[in-house]
Amino acid sequence: MVSTATTRREHVWAVAATVTDPEIPVLTIEDLGVLRDVTLDGSRVIVTLTPTYSGCPALDAMRDDVTLALAAAGFDDVEVRTTLSPAWTTDWMTDAGKQKLRDYGIAPPHARAALGQGPIRLQLAVKCPRCGSLDTREIARFGSTSCKALFECRACLEPFDHFKVL
Repeated sequence: MVSTATTRREHVWAVAATVTDPEIPVLTIEDLGVLRDVTLDGSRVIVTLTPTYSGCPALDAMRDDVTLALAAAGFDDVEVRTTLSPAWTTDWMTDAGKQKLRDYGIAPPHARAALGQGPIRLQLAVKCPRCGSLDTREIARFGSTSCKALFECRACLEPFDHFKVL
């Protein structure tokens, strides 16, 4: 077991950060930006998650997986909390996570969630994760999960998910 509080907290974070998103298993909860905080209260470990949206069906699985991962690492007293404030945004995703999405065939969200806000809402082109073409079109607002939209590439004719900018 790790001795100092800082080192112990870093160890807990590192273990929790290995948990993958059950809906997109190439992403860890750290890649996704859902892992928000780790605190220690004596022997008790408290991990805070912020779901991608308030009704996210993957949250229960994430909570269970974090608890199991920490138990396997020797932490017996684990509490996983959920916070909705501040609300999760795609800006919290890591660059490594966005690259993992591309490699998996999912177009990642644009760099800044704020791009689609303001008096005139602009729809930026979504690059095909397979061929790189910007000649794409949205087929359905919801893809394989609520946080993704279904797109089609007009160049390679392949359908693909696009992680929505939130």
